[in-house]
Amino acid sequence: MVELVVAERQREKEAVHGHTTKPNQIHHHHHHHAMTLPSHDAWIHTSHTLLPRWKSLSLLSHQSTLPISISRVNQVDAARLDVEMSAMLKEQLVKVFLLMKPGMLFQYEAELDAFLEFLIWRFSIWVDKPTPGIALMNLRYRDERAVEPRDKVRTGLEGPGLTVAQKLWYCVATVGGQYIWARLQSFSAFRRWGDTEQRPLARRLWILIQRIEGIYRAASFGNLLIFLCTGRYRNLIERALRARLVYGSPNMNRAVSFEYMNRQLVWNEFSEMLLLLLPLLNSSSVKNLLRPFSKDKSSGSAEDGTACPICQATPTIPYVALPCQHRYCYYCLRTRCAAAPSFRCSRCSEPVVAMQRLGGVPTE
Repeated sequence: MVELVVAERQREKEAVHGHTTKPNQIHHHHHHHAMTLPSHDAWIHTSHTLLPRWKSLSLLSHQSTLPISISRVNQVDAARLDVEMSAMLKEQLVKVFLLMKPGMLFQYEAELDAFLEFLIWRFSIWVDKPTPGIALMNLRYRDERAVEPRDKVRTGLEGPGLTVAQKLWYCVATVGGQYIWARLQSFSAFRRWGDTEQRPLARRLWILIQRIEGIYRAASFGNLLIFLCTGRYRNLIERALRARLVYGSPNMNRAVSFEYMNRQLVWNEFSEMLLLLLPLLNSSSVKNLLRPFSKDKSSGSAEDGTACPICQATPTIPYVALPCQHRYCYYCLRTRCAAAPSFRCSRCSEPVVAMQRLGGVPTE
């Protein structure tokens, strides 16, 4: 009986314990489900909060471009190559008018330069091609105003070429501007606007031209300093048009051949060395050194010793060198002995210690 009562109480305790823990487990399950799955209203509230920030970040990324670094040496070399090519074309064009009246082409030199620059612009920049110097340096012009944003580029070299307006303004500035300035300077110099006795208007125009030139040079110098720091826009025209030089092909190596440069340096050094050493060399000494190796033998009077071995003429006032007794002209022998105290005979390479008139008294 007692055992039955104990068993009954034990079942009651288990039943009570089970009824008390089950609601707690159910409550904990519902709480965990509510934490992992936010409500629809919570999602809408979060999206409205973060949307302005996302728009601001997107606008900032669209305004910024991928920074790239273009070699300054390549850009300067391209400009130098274009100048050299223009000079070569001008030299070839001048040869066409070689048979014409001398000095006539000099009057139209400014027009000739403008014509050549226009041809280069017409067949390069106008047809969306780089100039020869720019092409050799693997560069091209890009419109910096229409560069794609950072999130739409891969290398930073993408971007459209120059617009039609930029090309026309480039021609006006480079071809027309240089021509007008060259003509204005030549005309003012020919009319002597800078003289003090000129009219006040001409004098003022001359001062204005000088000031404009000074301002332009100062601005060009400032642009050069900025170009050396940033690597953008070699001159004021490119900066005003926002025409930037970038690489044409991102995978192309910079292949520079130094063979011609090395050869030119060797020849320059060799020529400078010869110019330095030739005045120090005695021609007679060189002839004496080379005479044993020479196979040419003079004939006639040179073989019988009656001709001067220096000037190869018959001596008017014959002198003989001592002690070898070979005949010379007085002037030839005297100048050689005065120039080199250790003068050797041009025939036998014997040191000459004195000279004597033929049939006379020896002199030192």
